[in-house]
Amino acid sequence: MRKRTQAREFALQLLYQMDITEGKDCEAVLSNLWQTQEKAVADDVKAFTADLVKGAVANIKDIDEKIAQYASNWQVNRMAVVDRNILRLASYELLFRSDIPPKVSINEAIELAKKYSGIEAAKFVNGILDKVKTDKKV
Repeated sequence: MRKRTQAREFALQLLYQMDITEGKDCEAVLSNLWQTQEKAVADDVKAFTADLVKGAVANIKDIDEKIAQYASNWQVNRMAVVDRNILRLASYELLFRSDIPPKVSINEAIELAKKYSGIEAAKFVNGILDKVKTDKKV
């Protein structure tokens, strides 16, 4: 598995955990994750994971507003927790990380949705993120 793909999976796990436990302390959650890993995790994977989680959490209000804008007939807090956090993670990348090509962010999010949610979720995620990407260009 590529390092950034692995980091995104870790970031999704952390965002999910923070969402369901309403935990806001990124550092404690990150530290706990690294302590529970059976295999050593590369420093660059840890750094990218931390950047993604901290960035998404710091901008969660703006990200959720953008998701809500494009999720017709869906309230962000009523979405499946995993789908909501995949959208948050990828939207953070699309809106706040110019070093990551939009196509990469969207494709990685679709793969996360397929792996952790389902094919319908992948279609939903793709539709929302495509609108976020298009809106950013305007």
